[in-house]
Amino acid sequence: MNKKFIKGFETLNQEVVIEDLPVQGSLPIWLNGALLRNGPAMFEIGGQSFRHWFDGMAMLHSFGFADGRVSYANKFLQSTAYKGNLASGKISYSEFATDPCRSIFKRVQSVFSPPSAGHNTNVNLTKLAGQFLAMTETPLPVAFDAETLETVGVVNFQDDIGFGATTAHPHYDPARQVGVNQMVQYGRKSSYNVLFIDQQLKRRIVGSIPTAEPGYLHSFGMTKNYVILAEFPLLVNPLKLLISGKPFIENFAWKPEQGARFFVVRKDDGRVERTLHSDAFFAFHHINAFEQDGDIFVDICAYDDDALVQELYLNVLRGADGGTISFPEFRRYCLPANREAATYERLSDEPIELPRINSGKVDGRAYQYAYGASYRRDKPGDFLNQMLKVDVQNREDWRWFEEDCYPGEPVFVAAPNTTAEDDGLILAVVLDGKTGTSFLLVLDAANFSELARAEVPHHIPFGFHGQYFG
Repeated sequence: MNKKFIKGFETLNQEVVIEDLPVQGSLPIWLNGALLRNGPAMFEIGGQSFRHWFDGMAMLHSFGFADGRVSYANKFLQSTAYKGNLASGKISYSEFATDPCRSIFKRVQSVFSPPSAGHNTNVNLTKLAGQFLAMTETPLPVAFDAETLETVGVVNFQDDIGFGATTAHPHYDPARQVGVNQMVQYGRKSSYNVLFIDQQLKRRIVGSIPTAEPGYLHSFGMTKNYVILAEFPLLVNPLKLLISGKPFIENFAWKPEQGARFFVVRKDDGRVERTLHSDAFFAFHHINAFEQDGDIFVDICAYDDDALVQELYLNVLRGADGGTISFPEFRRYCLPANREAATYERLSDEPIELPRINSGKVDGRAYQYAYGASYRRDKPGDFLNQMLKVDVQNREDWRWFEEDCYPGEPVFVAAPNTTAEDDGLILAVVLDGKTGTSFLLVLDAANFSELARAEVPHHIPFGFHGQYFG
């Protein structure tokens, strides 16, 4: 198979500032802000290669909008790992699935003393306490200047809470005016911890759930009153993180016989109000969650097992004979009160990943529309090759695709002074497999028609997540 998407997994070395990108079509005059994106862009150090898509060195990208024009800039995050790797000419810091040969002492440091870690925060970004923060699954984010993309430095939280594996998908609770996140603390007594983060970057543990074998949690759900942790049976013995000598994720084992669990944690007092079980499944991304008539509904990009983790190793993705990528289902899990079992229904026949909603309007509430990157079922063995909009109430969907084009995460931007949930734009970075370059695609979110595209003179490696700041 001619894998035209492979360019998305090639290193981008150049850092540029471009004041005016060529634009086809026209942008609404109200679009006046910046789309900031994060993701891996360097996959080799010296003669060594990182092993997994999730391991590459972080690069920030900025698309600026003003008066119908689009600017672009990119810059590597000057993390400890980035600078240390380049200085040594080899991979010197641990990543998700890549681990240099190190002593047990060094592994203990990286697991339990994140200040000594590489801080390659290549997954997501947010704004909290007036700072722009790049994030990954290590607890300490890295601040950067949103105008210049210059790295400011590692941000230390103003508390004495320990360290562990957090998520790069925090929520914001406007009623409490706090960020909300989840962190797994590994040790002789491991636990899942729900955190509130205030505007002084001080964390507070709201609730804690003990666990003998922590699961891998990449994101979580939140409603008005609850935080929902979905624990999949991809589990780890914490001691293995110290003594196995394996990269982080390769210490986890898939144990489908244990099934999955949902923990519903009250925001008010941290009490686990309900715990529900389901058949085994795996997910990276929650889509949304909401409460209705005493039940809690959790929408997730769900897989039957953890095979996707293996499918995203770079040698598999780049291989000429690589297999197909697992398709994620748009599932809605129902977590009723006074029940032990969670049930689900599928909301779309189309696969969905890297999901987004109109979060400013409907995060944690009943909603109608979700957006995501997707796979065409008639293209087995291909990568993410279409974008999807799903009406979850009427079970309808819209798709955008163009032959040999590979869109990333669709970011929703609400139009000003509107009440309609889907009145706005979709912004997505797309790799053109025919030219080997990328473009920013702008769609009308209501009807999914193309409004404009801004062409970048080089490829942008496949990233993960971004945010629009107006």
